[in-house]
Amino acid sequence: MTENMTEGKPSVLIVRFAVPLLLGNLLQQMYNMIDASIVGRVLGANALAGVGASSSVQFLVLGFCMGISAGFGIPVAKYFGAGHYERLKTCIFHAYLLTGFFAVVITLSTALLCHRILEIMSTPENIYDNAYIYLLIIFLGIPFTLFYNLLASIMRAVGDSRTPFMFLAFSTVLNIILDILLIAVIKLGCAGAGLATVIAQAVSGIACFVRIQRKHPLLKLDRNSCRFNIYALRELFIMGVPMGLQYSITAIGSMVMQSANNSLGSVCVSGFTAGSKLKQLAMCPFDAFATGVSVFCSQNLGAGKTERIKKGIFSGIAIGVGYGAFIGAVLIFTGRTLSMMFVKASETEVLDASGKYLFCLGFFYWLIGILNVTRMTVQGLGYSAVALFSGVIEMISRIAVSRIFVPKYKFTAICFTDQCAWITATIYCSIVCTLCVRAVIKKSKEGRLNNSDIHKV
Repeated sequence: MTENMTEGKPSVLIVRFAVPLLLGNLLQQMYNMIDASIVGRVLGANALAGVGASSSVQFLVLGFCMGISAGFGIPVAKYFGAGHYERLKTCIFHAYLLTGFFAVVITLSTALLCHRILEIMSTPENIYDNAYIYLLIIFLGIPFTLFYNLLASIMRAVGDSRTPFMFLAFSTVLNIILDILLIAVIKLGCAGAGLATVIAQAVSGIACFVRIQRKHPLLKLDRNSCRFNIYALRELFIMGVPMGLQYSITAIGSMVMQSANNSLGSVCVSGFTAGSKLKQLAMCPFDAFATGVSVFCSQNLGAGKTERIKKGIFSGIAIGVGYGAFIGAVLIFTGRTLSMMFVKASETEVLDASGKYLFCLGFFYWLIGILNVTRMTVQGLGYSAVALFSGVIEMISRIAVSRIFVPKYKFTAICFTDQCAWITATIYCSIVCTLCVRAVIKKSKEGRLNNSDIHKV
C-alpha cells in the first residue's frame, strides 16, 4: 500500500503516516526496554549496568545504520512524488548494494574492536564481562538491523508506514518470548538478551522483504533495474552517508558523556541506564512526526509543490512542541516511579539517580519538537551534508559539559548535558531549515528542481 502526500491537508497526512511509524518506534524501543526490564529484575542491577554500559556505543553504530537507511529512502520518496518509477527502482537496487557493503564493513570492524571499545568507555570491572558479551552479539546482528531498516525506509518513502509496524509488532512478541526463554529458563544471562533482540530483528527484516516481493510491485526489482549506475550510487551515497554520520557524530558526544558517567560508579550507571530507556521511549513520537514531515517534504519536492513544504513544517512543529510539553510534565512528576520498570523498589539510590535525570530532562523536551522537524526537513529536501553539522554541534556540547562540569558537579552535570546539546542544535537547525526552504522554492520558480543524473546511464 502506497500513499501520495502531494495532495490533501498536510497535518492529516503527516499524522496518518506518523501513527503507524510511532507505534513501530515504540515497539523497537521495547526491544531494549524488555531486555533491560528482564535483565534488571531477573539478573540484578549489575547485569542491567552491563547491558546499559555500552548504550551510547550501540547508538553510535546502530544510529549510523539507521541513518544511512533513512538517507537511502529520500531519493525513493522524491522519485515516487515525481512519478519517475524506473529511477525509483534503480535507486532501490543500488541501495541494496550499498547496504550489503556497509553490513560487511561495520560488522567486522565493530566485532574485532569490541574489547577496545569497552576499555575506552571506562566500563567498570564488575560489569565488564556482561557488557562485552551483550555488545558483541548486538554487533554481530548488524546485517539484520541494516536489512530491516533499509526495507522499512523504502516502504515509508512511498507512504507505507503500516507494513513495517505490523512486522515489528510480531517480532516484539517474539522478542518477549525469547527473552523469557533465553534469560529466565535457559539461563544465558546478558547473552540471552542480545540473542533475543537480534533474532527478532532478523525476523522483521525477512518478513518485510517477503511482503515487498508479494504485495509491492512498484518496489520489486526487474532486470532493467539491476544495472550498475554510478550516478544512482553517487546520489544514494550523498544522501545516506551524511545522515549516518550525523547520528554517529551525535553519538560520539553521548559516548563521552557515558564514559564520564561510567567513572562515577555502578549506581550512576544503572540509574542512567534506566533513565535513558525511558528517555528514548519518550522521544519516539518526535522521530515519528519528524519522519512524516521529511517524507511529506521529499514527495512534494519531487512533485514540484514547494509551497506545501512550509505548511508541512509548521504542522510538524506544532504537533512536536505540544507533545514535548506534555511528555516533559510526565517525566518531571513520574520519572522515578516509571524507573521501577527496570529497577527493584529496594534499590533506592539507583531510582533516585534515574528520577533526577528524568526530572531535569522534562523541562526541555518541547525543544526536540522543533529540532527533529527542522533537521529532518533539511535532510528530506536533499541537504544531508548541511544537516550533518547539527550532529557536530550536539557532539561538541556534550563533550564540553562532560569534560568541564562532570568532574566538579558529578551526576548533576550529567543530568543537564543533553539539554545543552538540544538548545545549540535547535538554534542551528531552525536557521538552516529556513534557508533551505527558501532555496528549494527559488529553484522551483526557476525550473531547476529534479535535475537528476540517473538517466545518463
